[in-house]
Amino acid sequence: MNRMFLSLQNFEQRVFYWCNHRIRHTFLDQLLPIITHLGGAVCTIAITLLLIVMTSGEWQAAAIQSLIALTLSHIPIAILKKLFRRKRPYLAITDVNVCKNPLQDYSFPSGHTTAIFAVVTPFIYVAPFLLYVLVPIAGLVALSRIYLGLHYPSDCIVGFLIGTWTAVLTFSLYNSFLG
Repeated sequence: MNRMFLSLQNFEQRVFYWCNHRIRHTFLDQLLPIITHLGGAVCTIAITLLLIVMTSGEWQAAAIQSLIALTLSHIPIAILKKLFRRKRPYLAITDVNVCKNPLQDYSFPSGHTTAIFAVVTPFIYVAPFLLYVLVPIAGLVALSRIYLGLHYPSDCIVGFLIGTWTAVLTFSLYNSFLG
């Protein structure tokens, strides 16, 4: 068991270094610090509130579901961050490319990744063709967190799972009771 854990940890560090070093490019250095904010609290809350106010029908329902999923998804995030207390990569390992003003709280799981997937998932139910636009954007948010030295790949994978699962559950319950 311990050997398997070390093997997974080694694999994760290699993936981290690949995202944080090997794909380094001037274009990504400019783009990803902007993209990462799409998963931040200000952007996700503002977008969902704006869509609740400016849309109607199933689009408004999707925006409401997004806001509910966004809110609920951060309960397990807060619990897991306190439970695991995983240091951010730039604090735990050497030779990490890190963004300006990096976060100081715990790394696991990624709140930005959780947020973006919680927000986009209900809209994919409304218009499945949006999958081809929203999932790559959400994936770039997750990648940006690793690229900027703020998260390990497993932080983002778990964030993706929590955000998506919370949104699917919210969508199902919302439509069962109010749909």
